[in-house]
Amino acid sequence: MSQKVIGLIGGMSWESSAEYYRIINERVRDRLGGLRSARCLMWSFDFAEIEALQHAGRWDDATALMIDAARRLECGGADFLLICTNTMHRMAAEVQAAVGVPLLHIADPTAARIRAAGFRRVGLLGTAFTMEQDFYKGRLAERHGLEVLVPDTADRATVHRIIYDELVQGRVEPASRDAYRAVIARLVERGAEAVILGCTEIMLLVGPQDSAVPLYDTTAIHAEAAVELAIADL
Repeated sequence: MSQKVIGLIGGMSWESSAEYYRIINERVRDRLGGLRSARCLMWSFDFAEIEALQHAGRWDDATALMIDAARRLECGGADFLLICTNTMHRMAAEVQAAVGVPLLHIADPTAARIRAAGFRRVGLLGTAFTMEQDFYKGRLAERHGLEVLVPDTADRATVHRIIYDELVQGRVEPASRDAYRAVIARLVERGAEAVILGCTEIMLLVGPQDSAVPLYDTTAIHAEAAVELAIADL
């Protein structure tokens, strides 16, 4: 049998979508060997259009675009879909309802990895939308039994600003790494046993060396889960 075709809804931003493509293909090669690579399709947005809708609160319009992308990938032959960003899982239920193939939700393999390690109280970093709205925190708590801590107001503003002003534009600044380290340390002081990097660009800035507790990189976890699903029947 052939690998399943992975459908990637990307471009939010392309910086992290490029990491998805790299990780997925590296893991397929690691698992299957030789010249093997992933069977995948990507629909890549112009992120400026998505960002404008996010910050204007035009979530219905953003949802319509996400559904259109999902349907394009399904029509192109994708066997299952990934939304290559945490924030746009705000409309994951609507996207899933609009297509006939499964959507692999980014929070689920992340939570499974955390629970398998025995952690229950986790910090969450991401955009303000992800940290402040319930679509992500609620899934972690209700479906997976995790207690989720988010930074305080000032730290949330710092984390969000660095994502949009720097990381999605390919800028990785040492001062911003120091700022994230401090935010992570404050979450640990409040009892976080691990920290979720709940924005797919954060892995460009910080890694295990920047935290006293384990960091869970949603980009890598999501991409690796996609590979496992794609090759499950081989």
